[in-house]
Amino acid sequence: MANDRIPLREFAERRARLGAALKKSVGVVFAGDDESHGDALYRPHRHFEYLTGITDEPGAALLLDPTNPDPTRRERLFLRPLNPELEKWDGLRAEISGALKEKTGFKTILRLDKLPMFLTDSARRTKSLAVLHPPAQYTQAVTPDLAIFRKIGERVLGVSIEDLSDEIARMRSAKSKNEIEMLERAIEITAAGFAVAMRSITTGMNEFEVQETIEHSYRTSGARQLSFGTIAGGGINSTVLHYRANTAQLADGDLVCIDSGAKWAGYSADVTRTLPINGKFSKRQREVYEVVLKAQAAAIKAVKPGARISEIDAAARAVIDKAGLGDYFIHGIGHHLGLDTHDAAPAGDQPLQEGAVITIEPGVYIPEEKMGIRIEDDVVATKAGVRVLSEAIPKSVSDVEKAMGKQ
Repeated sequence: MANDRIPLREFAERRARLGAALKKSVGVVFAGDDESHGDALYRPHRHFEYLTGITDEPGAALLLDPTNPDPTRRERLFLRPLNPELEKWDGLRAEISGALKEKTGFKTILRLDKLPMFLTDSARRTKSLAVLHPPAQYTQAVTPDLAIFRKIGERVLGVSIEDLSDEIARMRSAKSKNEIEMLERAIEITAAGFAVAMRSITTGMNEFEVQETIEHSYRTSGARQLSFGTIAGGGINSTVLHYRANTAQLADGDLVCIDSGAKWAGYSADVTRTLPINGKFSKRQREVYEVVLKAQAAAIKAVKPGARISEIDAAARAVIDKAGLGDYFIHGIGHHLGLDTHDAAPAGDQPLQEGAVITIEPGVYIPEEKMGIRIEDDVVATKAGVRVLSEAIPKSVSDVEKAMGKQ
């Protein structure tokens, strides 16, 4: 039920930190319903997963009420009622018992039909409700906590609703030692996949074969899920940032841009390497590649606690602009990485916290030359500055050509 690679005490500590931030307010985090209809594995809202480690209880809810006079009711887990007929199809579920409480780390577990009563009682006592889910755009549905709080406000006089939606994002943006270990394992698996791909790529190979080669390696190394579908774009397709088709043949003299990552215990790797299909960079390819590599090095050097992603981006952009290629760097330098490939972070360009894991991925895309070059690594901001988690994956010109068997 829970992520057993992270101890229950860490999830409890996360909830305690959030409770302290709530002060007298009450918050609810919902796992979300399973709408996959069997087409994909269910995964809860990442905020719920982050706070509980529970990944197999669709519809569940976490109620946080830090000022409740009864200590056993300051955090309560609500689960759907048992449905033996449905569970014969979707999987057996446990009854509420001491064993379930020990397994989840919750002293109080109730069925979901009790949530309205207890949440209303908490609202009447505190008169303060806090929105914790990420805010929705005005074109999207209202977040589930805000929708329920508005209904409570119509029924309980004097209730205020405040926005604390950045609190969990801020917590998630600084990874713990255990989380970094999960990311390191995901990156190790990803590195093994890239090693196989570098040895395998040949002229005439289909892009899908590249994808299948790298993803098969992930599975044989123990990863059951991908961070995202592998991008393997050759030639002109290397200039398309989120290329998905992976149907073209790889041509001699072109480059192939591979953006891929394995997931381990819920945590995502995200790495990009751009490779010469015939194993040797041309003079022009090498020239542009070295600019991108230099830009990445400048950006990585700028990473440290307190740095802003805009500052890191500027360090890379200065190198690319100086080379006269600024118009071909069409995206930002990177993003936070964790339970999501594009992981949660507080709104705005906030300074990085110690433990922040981000991607550094400058790129230059020149469609008229059928040449897209992106180099992406995963790094962590540390007390000493920065540590590159994916440094084992070759990226210098000589190391790439050697890994491809051309040196």
